[in-house]
Amino acid sequence: MKNKAIFLDRDGTINIDKHYMYKIEDFEFVEGAEKGLKMLYDMGYKLIVVTNQGGIGRGYYTEEDLEKLNNYMEKRLLESGVKIEKCYFCPHHTEHGIGKYKKDCSCRKPKPGMLIEGIKEFDIDPEKSYMIGDKMSDAEAGINAGVKPIIVKTGKDITEEIEKSGIEIYSSIYEFALSLQKKEQN
Repeated sequence: MKNKAIFLDRDGTINIDKHYMYKIEDFEFVEGAEKGLKMLYDMGYKLIVVTNQGGIGRGYYTEEDLEKLNNYMEKRLLESGVKIEKCYFCPHHTEHGIGKYKKDCSCRKPKPGMLIEGIKEFDIDPEKSYMIGDKMSDAEAGINAGVKPIIVKTGKDITEEIEKSGIEIYSSIYEFALSLQKKEQN
C-alpha cells in the first residue's frame, strides 16, 4: 500500500519568513506549526519539506548553511515527536542565479520536480496527499504533481488570485490539521 504525505513549504508555512533566512538564531516556528505537524504525523502522513531557496543561487548563503538550518528544524521537531522524512530544496534561479545555479530547472516551484522526487522516493499516493504553502506557486506545484493544494495565511498575504482560485485556505497548519482530523474521523 502506498503512503500518504504532506508536502510542506518551509518559509512562511513552518517557520516565520525572514527573507533569505539561513541562520539558526533567526529560525522561529509559526504559531501552532509544531502542534499541527504532530497531528498530521500522528494521522500517518509522511512529512516532506519542499522549499525554493533562491538565496543559495544568488550567493547569499550556501547549501551547507541551508543544511545546518534544516537539520536544526528537524531536530526541534523530533523533540516534539515529529519526523520530517526529507527536506528537498531548489537552489536555482533563472534570472538572478550565479554560476551553476542560474538555470531553468524542473524543481523550482511552481514546477513539481521536488514533489515528484518525494512521491517516487517515499512511494507516495498523490491522491491521498497534500501540498501546504503560503503562496500560489506552492499550490501550483501541488496541482502540477497531482496532490491537493492547501494555502495557509501564515506567510505571504493572500492575493485575489488565491481567493478566487477555489483552493482551500486555512489560517495555519494547525487549523488545517484540525479540519483534516475531523474529515478522517467521519
